[in-house]
Amino acid sequence: MGSVLRYLVSTHLNASVNQLYLGTFLVNILGCLLLGILVGLSLKNTWMTQETTLMLGVGFCGGFTTFSTFSLEMHTLLREGHIGMFLLYTGGSLLAGLLLVGLGIWLSRSF
Repeated sequence: MGSVLRYLVSTHLNASVNQLYLGTFLVNILGCLLLGILVGLSLKNTWMTQETTLMLGVGFCGGFTTFSTFSLEMHTLLREGHIGMFLLYTGGSLLAGLLLVGLGIWLSRSF
């Protein structure tokens, strides 16, 4: 399900904005938020088993996010000489991903 949802989001959004891989960016950072929430919930609650956490984290979030596509898009930006967009996309993705994992864990502990 995660892979299908990623495909739908990224193909729709990547086609709409030139030189900005908005779809891949959004699925990757949303996947970070979801994974943070899952990890936080699994640490806080006993009703969420390790198997459920792995299934949702590795299965859904792993299928929803995509490091290989992110890497290819970074390579394309560099190859085409879009250094500024490369730096923005790479730095923004890494920073947003880190912050959203932390936000997800924090949010899950607030419930």
